[in-house]
Formats: sequence, structure tokens, C-alpha cells
Amino acid sequence: MRVRPTGPIVPSSNIQGNALIVVIAIMAFLACLTLGAVSMVRSTAASWESQISREITIQIKPDDNLDMDKALASARDIALGFVGTKSGQIVDEAATARLLEPWLGAGLDIKELPVPRLVIITIDETHPPDFEAMRSLLKAQIPQATLDDHRTWVDRLVSMAHTTVLIGTGILLLVFTAMVLTVVFATRGALSGNRHIVEVLHFVGAESTFVANEFQKHFLKISLKGSAAGSALAALFFASAGFLQSRTIATPQTDQATALFGTFSVGALGYLGILATMIVIALLTTLTARFTVMRTIYEIDLIRSDPGRSEGAQN
Repeated sequence: MRVRPTGPIVPSSNIQGNALIVVIAIMAFLACLTLGAVSMVRSTAASWESQISREITIQIKPDDNLDMDKALASARDIALGFVGTKSGQIVDEAATARLLEPWLGAGLDIKELPVPRLVIITIDETHPPDFEAMRSLLKAQIPQATLDDHRTWVDRLVSMAHTTVLIGTGILLLVFTAMVLTVVFATRGALSGNRHIVEVLHFVGAESTFVANEFQKHFLKISLKGSAAGSALAALFFASAGFLQSRTIATPQTDQATALFGTFSVGALGYLGILATMIVIALLTTLTARFTVMRTIYEIDLIRSDPGRSEGAQN
């Protein structure tokens, strides 16, 4: 006498299940892609803000009665005399010509044009110097000097970064909302095809928690497959983009993209966020399946107690 092998209560593979795997994979990919993009924008904006706030610039306009080299050295010494400054660098004529090369062309002779010269001062970000006192002292000793502490640009950059992060977060919330609705409807659609299984199990005496656990396990496998596939594709996308960027780091196109968007790398926190997104999607699908099964059993009980409700339940 042989015991007939048992099979799963819920079919392991059907059209609804396969469609749900594809839907979950697509939504997981979009959610992880948006999460990685927001993470990149935040890190890039923080890098921009840090780079700008670490330096101030002293600009000296040329004058007939001004010894430019002496004025540059004097301006650097004045700035370094304040507490909160670290180092000073005079931008020489060759470097100034390279800065103007995109607009005025190569082979430019700085001495023939009234081009201002620059002194770059590195400051302590945590304890910056007194900019107003430095500006007043520079103006008193070198009237042609102008101090630019980049506060205006930093404030604008911070506002732009916060706005960009808020927009990205809003898009992420929209993607998650669409994902929630899509998973809910797809899960209910897949369960509607298996309603007869729920009814049979319930009629033969199976407890509602047993039926719900069986469907919960089934949809947990489906959601893990879909969310893992979508999350893996998103992680592969960011890893491939970072690898290609590192291989072409010396090209002008890559340099411009890096200056604008930063490195296409989400870092360890980004990959942890992708993993967390995968887990959230799997849990969401599993809980949706459980609640839907419990509601289906509740509707079956209502119909059995009052057959007149069958028409309303079906609608």
C-alpha cells in the first residue's frame, strides 16, 4: 500500500502567479531606482555644499598704481591672520588664463587685459572666520580687493538641494503608493482565481488561520521572487553605472556628468535601502494575501448564514 504524495493546496505556478511576479518585479525595480536616485542627489548636494563652504575667494581688480603681485601676497597674509583660516593660494597668471580659455580662447596674455586676479583661502568649516571684519580690513588696506565668502551661492545650493530631495521623496512616495495599489489589486485578482479552493477547504472544516497561512506562504514565495528580481536589477544597474563611470573617468563627458550628478554609486546605505525595499514589498504582498483570504472566508460565512447576501458579495 503506497501513500499518495501530497501536493500544495495552492497551485505553485499559474498565470495569475506569474503575472503577479512580473508586476512585483517591475514595481520593486522602479521603487529601488527612485530610492537610489534620491540617495545620489542627497550625497551630491552635500558634497557641493561642503566644497563651496570650505573656501572663500579674494578678488583684486587691476589698477595703474597697483603692484598686483604685492597686493596678492598682502591679501593672502591678511586673510591668514584671522582665526579660522587654514591656507591660502594665489591663482597665478597661467591658471587664470586657463579659467578664461573657454570664453577667450587659448594663448591669452593676461597682462594685456584688465583681468582680476584671485586668492583662494581655505577655511575651517566648523569655526569659520569673521568675514565682515576680514572684508573691512581688506577694503581698508587694498581698496581694489573684494571678498566673496560664497554665502549666497551656498544658500541657493542648499535650497536647491532640499527642493530636489523633496521632489525625489515625493516621487518615491508616489512609486510606493502605485506599488501598494498594484500589489493589492494583483493579489486580489490572483486570489479570485483560487476562491473555489478557499471555499472547499472551509467547507470541509479547515480553520481560517490554516487556509490563510497556506495562501500566505504561497504569496510570500511569489513576492520574494518578484521583489528579489526587481531589486537585483536595480542594484545591478547602479553597480554597472558606477563601473562604467570609473572606467571613463578621464573623458570630458564623464567629468561633466560627475560634476553635475556626482558618482553613480549609492554606497552601502543605498544597497541596504534596496534590500529593505525588497523586504517591505514581500511583507506587503504577504499581508495583503492574508487579509484577502480572511475577508473571503468571512464573506463565505455570511453567504452560508444568509443566502440572500450572495448576490451582493459577488458584486
